[in-house]
Amino acid sequence: MTQVKPAPGGRMLTVLRVHLPSEIPIVGCEITPYVLLRRPDGGIFTDDVPEASAVDGYFMRYKWYRIQSDRRAAVCSVHPTEQATLQCIGCLKSKIPVAKSYHCSAKCFSDAWQHHKVLHERAISALNENGTEEEELFGRFGSGSSSSGIISAALSGSTPNLSQSSGANNGPTPVYPTGTEKSSGETWFEVGCSRTYTATADDIGHALRFECVVVDLETRGTMGAPTSVMTSRVIPAPTPTPRRLIPVNAADAMGHFDLDNRTSSFGTFTVLSYNILADTYATSDTYSYCPTWALSWAYRRQNLLREIIGYHADIICLQEVQNNHFEEFFAPELDKHGYQALYKRRTTEVYAGSPQAIDGCATFFRRDRFSHVKKYEVEFNKAAQSLTDAIIPAAQKKLALNRLVKDNIALIAVLEAKFGNHGTENPSKRQLLCVANTHINIHHDLKDVKLWQIHTLLKGLEKIAVSADIPMLVCGDFNSIPGSTSHGLLAMGKVDQMHPDLPVDPLGILRPLSKLTHQLPLVSAYSSFARMASVGYDLDHQRRRMDPATNEPLFTNCTRDFTGTIDYIFYTADSLTVESLLELLDEDSLRKDTALPSPEWSSDHIALLAEFRCTPRVRR
Repeated sequence: MTQVKPAPGGRMLTVLRVHLPSEIPIVGCEITPYVLLRRPDGGIFTDDVPEASAVDGYFMRYKWYRIQSDRRAAVCSVHPTEQATLQCIGCLKSKIPVAKSYHCSAKCFSDAWQHHKVLHERAISALNENGTEEEELFGRFGSGSSSSGIISAALSGSTPNLSQSSGANNGPTPVYPTGTEKSSGETWFEVGCSRTYTATADDIGHALRFECVVVDLETRGTMGAPTSVMTSRVIPAPTPTPRRLIPVNAADAMGHFDLDNRTSSFGTFTVLSYNILADTYATSDTYSYCPTWALSWAYRRQNLLREIIGYHADIICLQEVQNNHFEEFFAPELDKHGYQALYKRRTTEVYAGSPQAIDGCATFFRRDRFSHVKKYEVEFNKAAQSLTDAIIPAAQKKLALNRLVKDNIALIAVLEAKFGNHGTENPSKRQLLCVANTHINIHHDLKDVKLWQIHTLLKGLEKIAVSADIPMLVCGDFNSIPGSTSHGLLAMGKVDQMHPDLPVDPLGILRPLSKLTHQLPLVSAYSSFARMASVGYDLDHQRRRMDPATNEPLFTNCTRDFTGTIDYIFYTADSLTVESLLELLDEDSLRKDTALPSPEWSSDHIALLAEFRCTPRVRR
C-alpha cells in the first residue's frame, strides 16, 4: 500500500485536467491524452514529467487498463462505432476477414451491398484461380446484383457474443500476471504504463481507462487519488477494398495485378501521386460529414501510411505534406521501407501560420531502384517577382504581386535507374528520369495565375529536357479540371486562344497568347483507359469511371462541395509507355451518401498510380 505524503504548504505538482483527443480509440492508432499540470510554483504546462525529469521532487505515473466483460461486442464493418446485429454468411464461407462480415442493421447491409459484393466477387475470382468451384461456396448469391436472397444472419442478442459466433476469431485473451482487477462483473487488465497507448486487436470491443497520478520521488507514494478518463469501445481500423493495378498494354489487357504480391518487373517502375490532405486543413467545419475521430491526425497518419505502403510504388509524389509531419513521421517511416526522401515546403510570403505546420511537396524513391542525381526547387513567388520587375509598371507592382504571390512551389528530382537500360538501342547508357511534383494554386477565380504557374513549370522542364535526353513525369494536384486552359496546355502543348477563361488576365501576364506553348510530348497516364482498343471486364469497368469527353477520370477529388478531377500524372510519350494503372474509385466504392475524407479513405483526394516502361525515344 502506497503512502501519501502531505506537501509542505500544499505546494506540489498537481493534475488540473485530463482529456482525450478522441473518445473513440482505433486499433493501431496512438492515443496521447492531454494532461494539464500545475507546477509547485504555480506555472501551468502540459509536458510529460517522467521520473528521470522530476519537477521539485515529483513525477507522473500512468496506467492504461482494458475494461473487459464476459460479453464482447462485434463491431459493424460500415459504422465501426455501432454494435453489429447481422453477419454475412457469404463472408464466412469464403474466409473473408470476419471483421468485414458484420453490419449493424439490415438497412446498413443493404446500403453497403454494392461495395460489399466486390469482396465476394474477388473471393470468387481467387477461389476459381485455385480450382474451387464458384457454386460450391457461393451458390445462389455469388453474382447477384442485390442483397436479396438473404446472405446475412442475425446475431443473437443486441450485443452479440463473439465467442459463440462461428466466424469470430479475435485471438486468445492475453493473460497478465500483474495489474488485473475484477469489479462488478468486469475485469480490468493493465495494458500500458506510459502516457501514450496504441490499441491492439485484443482491445476491440472493450473500453479503455487511462489513469495518471502524481508520485513523490523520495517516498514513491502517490499524492492523492488518480485522475482518470474512459474511452468508448475500441474499434478496428476501417479497411477499404484494395485497389488493383489494371494492365492497359495489349498483351495483358485481360488481366489484373494484385499489388500485395507484385513488384515492378525488370525495366518497369511505378509512380504514385497523392494529395494527402494536410492536417491543418482537415477541420470539422470543412468536413463536417467525416467523424471527428477519422479526421484526427493520429488516425489519419496511420491510415495514410498503410495505404501508401500498400501500393509498393517505386516513386511516391505527395502533396500537402506538413513540414513537421514530413520530418517527424513520413521521412522516418518510409525510410524503414527503403525510401529516400526529398522535400520542398511552400514559401511563406502569404502564409501566416506556424512554420512547422506549413505544407509542401514530398518525393520519395526506393533506394534499390533509383539513385538521386539532382534536385531543383521551383518557387513561383520568385518567378512572380521577376515577372513583375520585367513587365509591370512600378505603380502597379504591389497590386500585381498580391495577385501572383500565392506560396505555391514545385519539386523536381532527376533520378538514375538502377535496373539498367536493357532492351534499348544502347543498354550501357545511363537511364535518367525527371520527376516533377507540384501543387498549383487553388483559387477558382485566379485561372490566369494557375495557367501562368503551370506554364512557368513547363518552361523550366523544357530547359532540363534540352540539357539531357531524359524521360519526364509531371505529377501533382494542379487544381485544374479537364477542359480548362491549364489542362489543355499540359495535354495539348498549347491553349485554345478562343477559350473563355483567357480574357480574365488583368495583369496581361498571358500575353501574347502565342507564347502559351511547350514542346514536351506530355500525355495524361489515365487517358490510357479511354484510349485502349482492348476489351475486357476490368477495362470496361474502368472506362465507366472515365469522362468520355475528356478521357480523364470522373473525379480525383470528392467532397460535399466539389467532385471532379484536378490530379494528374503526365508523362513524355516519346520515351515512356504506360503498362498498367491503379483502378479508379467510383461512387459505389465510397460509402453511400458520403464523400472524402472518410474512415476508410483519409484524404479528400484519391491516389493515382501508373506503371511505366522506358522505351527508345521516338525521333521527330
